[in-house]
Order: sequence, then structure tokens, then C-alpha cells
Amino acid sequence: MNGTPDPQTEVDSPAFAETWAKSAKARLAATSLGAEALDIGRVEHAADGIALVSGLPRVSLDELLKFSRGQFGFAQTLDADRIGCVLFDDGDGVEAGDTVRGTGEVVRVPVGPALLGRVVDPLGRPLDGKGPIASDQRDPIERPAPEIVDRDLVVQPVQTGLVVIDALFALGRGQRELIIGDRAIGKTTIGIDTIINQRSSDIICIYVAIGQKSSSVRRAVDAILSAGAADRCIIIVASAASAPGLQWIAPFAGMTMAEYFRDRGQHALIVIDDLSKHAATHREIALLTRQSPGREAYPGDVFYVHARLLERASKLSKAKGGGSLTALPIAETDAGNLSAYIPTNLISITDGQIVLDTKLFYQGQKPAVDVGTSVSRVGGKTQAKALRDVADTLRLDYAQFLELEAFTRFGGMPDQRVKQQLTRGARIRAILEQPQQSPLRLVDEIALVLAVQSGLLDPVPVAAVVAFRQGLAEALDAEAADVVRTVQEAGELDDKGKETLVTVLKALARKVVPAPTASEPATATKP
Repeated sequence: MNGTPDPQTEVDSPAFAETWAKSAKARLAATSLGAEALDIGRVEHAADGIALVSGLPRVSLDELLKFSRGQFGFAQTLDADRIGCVLFDDGDGVEAGDTVRGTGEVVRVPVGPALLGRVVDPLGRPLDGKGPIASDQRDPIERPAPEIVDRDLVVQPVQTGLVVIDALFALGRGQRELIIGDRAIGKTTIGIDTIINQRSSDIICIYVAIGQKSSSVRRAVDAILSAGAADRCIIIVASAASAPGLQWIAPFAGMTMAEYFRDRGQHALIVIDDLSKHAATHREIALLTRQSPGREAYPGDVFYVHARLLERASKLSKAKGGGSLTALPIAETDAGNLSAYIPTNLISITDGQIVLDTKLFYQGQKPAVDVGTSVSRVGGKTQAKALRDVADTLRLDYAQFLELEAFTRFGGMPDQRVKQQLTRGARIRAILEQPQQSPLRLVDEIALVLAVQSGLLDPVPVAAVVAFRQGLAEALDAEAADVVRTVQEAGELDDKGKETLVTVLKALARKVVPAPTASEPATATKP
């Protein structure tokens, strides 16, 4: 009536009907019609983070499975009539009779710079309350190790900031060095101190906590975030309360996140804390999925699991970008038994081991590194040249001191030469002691070793060596700034620089020696 078109009239018009028919025919022509087959399995049994599934004959090993209520897991074992599936989340929501489908995908985790500075679980889900991870790339957790022809020599050092390691058991970029010892004697501390020391390097750090108590994880995370370069660290947490599936994939997820940076020509360091608990989780999963047990009830593939994991740490050739991935796996022993199944496996896989001794720990020697049984199979090739020159005979001198000290406990009367060796050895032991979370610069380590090897610390009482170390950095920065800069940048020390360091060290040694008492001659200095 008012000239407004009627919508119903437009719909009923021949033009509209013809347009709609053409559109429908086009959509129908583009649609592929036919039967679609879906494999749908069912849960036969679910308990303890494991689900036994039947009815999925086409599922592949390690394939990601999705349950009807939204949970995920991966196929760990493939039998003729069923699949052993390891769940990632709480298994209370999975019950017998639930439907399961294969996704055709393997387990993938987010990678890239968006993870730096974050605390996540092994699937890349945030645990720090800072919001979702803005990563547009997801890589599989299982990846082949680099081929031999794609690797390069391990010659660049990884400075841990710990004198006992950098001077005696140098680590290289691309090396796999095992940290092993009994519980609660400083294994994690060495790994955390190494991460903290990378705050002044170009190495990106990944810390993986597997099966640890929440309080222990909290202390490690706080130490990294407060003392280290948190913006260049990724922390992956699968605590003891996490599902076995999360604990199992944790080190593999950490390796994948670290490989992202290695493959782009950067350098990464991963600390896995620890593989003993990972092996226990692997044994638990294997027994629950009814695999045949072997030695100490571990399945026969436990060696292969850790070998394929640690082989991914490497130094790539220049043609592949020249990046590196250094691994510091941690293992726990029982009563110092290095010949147990898992320790011997890991020792044979890695390029050396840092062994911690319970007796040394309770004697106050921290880090409690057993110099006699520890070794780095890469050798001094990775050590900074200046440190290698001054620490040439340090390990031999210290080993001789330990033998002489044990001998003199029987009441022997050592001659003057033996007394001198005992005096020197006591100072070597003193400089190898180091508080936690206080890594030293390369130039400080060189100066300490130079001081003890040149005899400058012989007249200094052992108790005063702590004060000597505490005042060392300030004295070097004030009196030998050029030498400090050269050593930190090039890792080398010429004769003139060495003379300058000796001069500064002599002055500092005289400064820390306590003044004699009234009843003591001024020339007498107790060793």
C-alpha cells in the first residue's frame, strides 16, 4: 500500500527461484557423494592412566587417539586385538564402553620464541597464568636424530660457571653429559647453576622436570626466573602428580622445543631432571599395558627409548646452520650403585658423567663431584684455551693430593715435599668448593686456578680462600679491566695478561691473609 516491496513476493518470484536452483546445483556438483568408513573403537578397561582399546585395526604406533568425552592419549602398544593407550589427562573421565577414534596424527607440541620465558606442561599448555601460547607451529615430539654427515665436531665450550666442571671436565656445545648421584646431594643444583650461568651467553635453556615433588619444582623454577635469563628459558613441568603419559612425553617434548632453535643456527641447552624417574614411568606404563618385563622389571626397549632421545643432542655442521643442542640428563643412583641397570645404560649412551658422592657432600664439599670417577669423553678440546693452559696439571695434582691425604691419616711422617703437596692440594679443594647459584665468569675461574697453581694461595689459610674468591671479581674489574674484557670475549690469555693477573692476585692474597696476633710472629702463617 505504501510502495514497500513484500519480502514474500520476492521469494516467490521466478527470478529468485531460478537463482536459488543454480546455486544449489553448483553446491551439489561440488559435493563428493559416497560412503565414508569411520573406525570407532571402544574402551575395554581404563585405570591408572592407561586405557585398553579394541576395534581400531588401522591405528599406528604413537598415534594420537581422541575419546568421546574429549580426553586424548597415544597408542603405546599394538596387539592383535587391542591397543594400549596412554592418557594425557586425568583418567577418571574415561570409562569402559566409551568410544575412541584415531586422529591420524602423532603427538605434537608448540615450538618457537613464544615459549621463551614460560612455564608449560609437556603438551605446551601454560602453567604460569600468563595466558595461551601464541605459537603458529607445532612439531612432533618424536623426531629422528641428525645423521652423522650432518654433524660437526664438538669444540665450542659450554661454561657452567662451576670451577670443578669447567676446569676438570669441560663441556662442549652438542655434548651429552650425564649428572649422576644419590638423591638430594646437588644434582639438580648443578643443572640449575649451568642454566643460570647462560644469562651472559647466547645459549637458550630448557629445563624439564619429570616426576619431581611440587616443592622441588617450585624451588628450581624460582631460581631460574630470579637469577637466570628468564626471557631465554623454557620450563617444562610434569610433576609427580601429573598423568604418566605427560611424564613419559616430557623429555621428548623438551627436545623438540630445543631442536627448533638448534635447527635455525642457534644454541640450546636442555637439562632433563631426571631420567631415572622417566625410566620408572616407562616401566609402569609397560607393565600396565602388559608388556613382557625384563631386568629389574623394565621392558626390553628402555635402552632404546633413552638412546633415541639423547642422540638428538648434537652439533650441526655449517651446511645445516651450525646450531647445537647440549643435553645434561640427570640420573639418580641407590646407595651410589653406578652398576645398576638404568645408570649403566645412561653412562653408555652419554659422552661422559659428572658423578656426585654422598660422603663428599656430607663432608661439606659442594659441589660434591667425585673427581676420580667423573669424566668428559670430549676432553679438553672444548675447554677455553686460557683455562686449559692454566689448568693443565690441576686434575693430576688434586688426585695425588687425595692419595697422599689418605696415606697420612695412618700416622705417617711426610717429608717437606709431601707437606708442600698437601698444602697445595688443600687449596685446590678449597677453590673447587662453590656456593649454589653463584656461577663464576671465565676470567674468575682462570684467575682462581692460576692463583693456586702458581703457589700464590699456599701462604693463605684455607679458611681465607672464601674471602679471596669473594673479592676476586671486584679486584679484577678494578685492576685488570682490559684483561677481563679480552678473556671474556676471546677466551685467550697472553703472557702480558697473565703477568697482570698474577700481580692482582698477589695483592689480593696479601689482603685476605689475617694479621698475626700479639703472641704470633709476623712471619708465621699457618697452612
